[in-house]
This record gives sequence, C-alpha cells and structure tokens, in this order.
Amino acid sequence: MDLEEARAALFAQLAPISRTEVIPLSEASGRVSAAGIKAQLALPPFRASAMDGYALARQDFKQAKDTGLSVVGQSLAGHPFVDPIRLGQCVRIFTGAVVPPGADLILLQERLAETITATDGSVTVRFEQHDVDEDYIRPVGNDVQLNQVLAEPGDLLTALRLGSLAAAGVNTVEVYGRVTVGIFSSGDELKDPSTPPDQLGLGKIYDSNAFTLANLLERLPVQVVELGRLPDEPSVVRQALADGAKRCDMLITSGGVSVGDADFIGATIAELGDLAFWRLNLKPGKPLAFGSIGDCWIFGLPGNPVSTIVTCLLLVMPSLKRLCGTDPQPILKIPATLSSPLSHRPGRAEYQRGIYSGGPSGSLTVRHTGDQGSNRLSTFAGANCLIEVPKDSGDLAGGAGVNVLPLSDLLD
Repeated sequence: MDLEEARAALFAQLAPISRTEVIPLSEASGRVSAAGIKAQLALPPFRASAMDGYALARQDFKQAKDTGLSVVGQSLAGHPFVDPIRLGQCVRIFTGAVVPPGADLILLQERLAETITATDGSVTVRFEQHDVDEDYIRPVGNDVQLNQVLAEPGDLLTALRLGSLAAAGVNTVEVYGRVTVGIFSSGDELKDPSTPPDQLGLGKIYDSNAFTLANLLERLPVQVVELGRLPDEPSVVRQALADGAKRCDMLITSGGVSVGDADFIGATIAELGDLAFWRLNLKPGKPLAFGSIGDCWIFGLPGNPVSTIVTCLLLVMPSLKRLCGTDPQPILKIPATLSSPLSHRPGRAEYQRGIYSGGPSGSLTVRHTGDQGSNRLSTFAGANCLIEVPKDSGDLAGGAGVNVLPLSDLLD
C-alpha cells in the first residue's frame, strides 16, 4: 500500500473508544470532548464599556454640549455604578465595566474638553464638538450567547478552547476515556537503556524504540503501558501479545515484522486475530503489520529506529487520534526548494529528514540531514521536517521543488 491508501484503510476501520467520563475543566487539557459543550452564560453577561470614557445618554449629549454634564460617580470593572443616569448626568467609566442604566453612549476620554470642579466638590465635564458614530458599548452576548455550542464532540480541548469554556461558566466536561496503549520491543539483542555501556555485551544494543515511542505519544490523551522486550521465541511472543491485547486498546511493537527467521509478529497477529495488511510502499518503513487481536488494535512497526519514528508519525499517531475521538487531518505539505541534491531510487515514496528555512519572498528552502540510512537516528538531530520524495522520482538536483512535512504538525 502507498501511504495515503494505508491511512485511508486505517481510518475506515478505527472508531473512537466508547468509554467516556466527566472531569473538571482544570483536568481537561489535551482531552477530547465526547459531547457538545454549551456556554452557561452570555459573554459579556452585562452591557460593558469597550473603552475608557464617560457613560451618558446620547440625547443628553446633544442637548448639553454647552452646559456640560455632571459627573455623579464612576463604574470600574468589578465595581459597577448601579443607579440610573438622569438628565444632565454622566458616569466616569472604564473598559470592561458595567454600563449604568439609562446610558446608551460612551464618550471617549480623549474627547474630554474641560473639567470644572465646584467649591462643593461636584464635577462638571464638557466635551469636544463632534459627531458620535459609535456607542462603544458591548451588548449582552456580544461574544458568546447563552447556550451557544462552544465545542462539538470530537473537538480537542486545547488551552485556547479551555479558556473560552472557563469564561463561559463551564466547569466540567464529558470527554472520551484515555486510550490504553501497550508498547513492546522485539529482539534478543535489546538491552535496557539503564545498562552501563561496559556491561552491554557484544552484539547487544540499547532499546531506544520503546523509549522514543512512549515520548512521542505523551502529547496524546493516552495511557502508555511499557510491556517490556519480547525475545525471539514464538511461544513467548504469542503469549505476550495475547495477554497484552486483553489489557490494552492498542498494542505497538517494534521489530520482528520483516522476513527473517526471527520475525514472528505478523504471523502471530494472523494466528491470534486478524492481519489487515503487511508491508507498505514506503521508505523508511516498508515492513509494517496492522491488525487486531480481539478488541485490541495492533501495529507491528519495523525495528530500525528511523523507520519506527517515521511510521509512528505518519500512521500510528493519527490512528490513535482517531481512537481518542478526533478526526485526523490530512498531512500538511508545504512546497519548498532543495538547496542541495538528493538521492532517490524510484519505486517507493521516501520521507527523508530535513531542515527547512525561509527563503527570498517568503519561499522555503530545504536540505536533507545527511546519509538517510534507516538505522541513523542521528538524522533527526536538528531536523524540523520530512522531505517527501514521490515514488516515481529519481535523484533530484539542487533547485528542484519538493514538499516538506513540518515535524511540528506531525507531532501535534
């Protein structure tokens, strides 16, 4: 399968988990709404001044340009002037404050022409001669109406959305439950990253994939369960996957999905459940298994570190977003110009690690991060994008046009 074909196949099968819970708004950051959320009050909930100035009746201003208006009080945010304004009166008012009853106009303080203080302490103000073309009053519900829907089912509750909910009096929300994700690594060569280098042993390597996957998923509303390392032993792999499928909504393995004698993941998925597809027309990431065991979805990712990361970004994370209740968005692709040549053999679409930057007139230029071997985790150091090379392309010269996939979007 090509990438887009695989993504379409995944999204057609996956659906949000059915578990929901009601939680305080203070705990909802990054969660996904499971029901519509309505405003509990209008915003603003009262007529509010949009500027600093003086509150008065418009007709009064027209009739009292020469005699002036008596200042009978002030209205500040949180400290309203509640008495009705009478003929010949005004109230000093500040931005966000309640507009007193009887006032239908705010005259800006910049329009103040004269202030007269009498011996008894009373204050009269006069204003410049001008035509008032705006009242500078925000009506009730100017921003949000009472019971207006502020979030739909499937909306991600970001900091900005949570701010609007808090302002509208929402204090609890119904969200989808956290998706439980179990992570395995596969291979006898793997050792825990806490092992001292002098105790690693010949032929052994650190298990960086499980560590990387757990960190990639931490932005999603999931609960990660690290299930350890699978040996190259079919019976052990079988039992571990069967047990993991009973406690998780999704399992992710890395390694053991190619065609070697010690690659058992794909066959075990097919034996215990359903293997939906295996192998992609993708580089890095050709050997990838996807299927299910009972009610648990499972991804068997390739073992090379770069392949694990690329397939996680392009396939696993958007699939998890679907399980979490959101609809994955199309991959963001931005045109850019290669600043140096790029090697590619036709046949598979390739996603090379790159660094893009702004060019003249707002255009982007991009360069790859060196030798793109799928074992070279260092190619992600400093990278801020993936460079998409179409499957039909050969080597590309400097100056050729390509699409870049910003990592900031893939990680979001």
